[in-house]
Amino acid sequence: MSILPGKLEQALSLAVATLAAGVMPAPMERDADRDQALRKLAAVAGDKGWSMATLRSAAGPDADLLFPAGVVEMVEAWSDLCDRAMVDAMLDTEEPRLSQRVRQAILLRLPPDEQRRAAAAKAMTVFLSIKGQKAFRRAWLRTVNAIWQAAQDDATGLTYVSKRLSLGGLYASVFLYWLARGSDAVGFEAFVDRRLADVLRIGRIKARFGVSAPPSSAPAQ
Repeated sequence: MSILPGKLEQALSLAVATLAAGVMPAPMERDADRDQALRKLAAVAGDKGWSMATLRSAAGPDADLLFPAGVVEMVEAWSDLCDRAMVDAMLDTEEPRLSQRVRQAILLRLPPDEQRRAAAAKAMTVFLSIKGQKAFRRAWLRTVNAIWQAAQDDATGLTYVSKRLSLGGLYASVFLYWLARGSDAVGFEAFVDRRLADVLRIGRIKARFGVSAPPSSAPAQ
């Protein structure tokens, strides 16, 4: 992975910090033609990168017209497409425990797929550019929110915000692990389980000692 770890960690920290506002960015433009073009591009982006030239090669000579704002819009839209695929895959889950539904959603969003990981690593080079950083924070907010949506959580108010803050930090660590070692599905799942257990334990400690942050800031009940 050619991304500088320090720069990525800094970007993730800033993205998590924006969760405190509790305001989600507007949905992206969505249509079937854009989605189809993004799927074709993502299949080769790990090797060829995210560019208009690669998009035209993969999806047709006029495919660039689908993304008038350029490459950053294209990568942000792909992140949104991955979020929606995760939510759709969770619609029929029968898991009764919220913590396990969160786990399922994370594993769906970050699969042990080399093509997906390579495409995501190349996408991060776009997101970490000067023009891409605001788009990255928007995409990050949408993903964290989509995980809770996929987990069918209905929190509101302060609990809504605190849950997203809690999950934002957890997702940052598992995303970094996934980029570096996500090809090992067993190892990655074990890492996700450890991080979820840490958040649950902190939530229980807060509840036991009457810390003002609501216990539901942990991604489970």
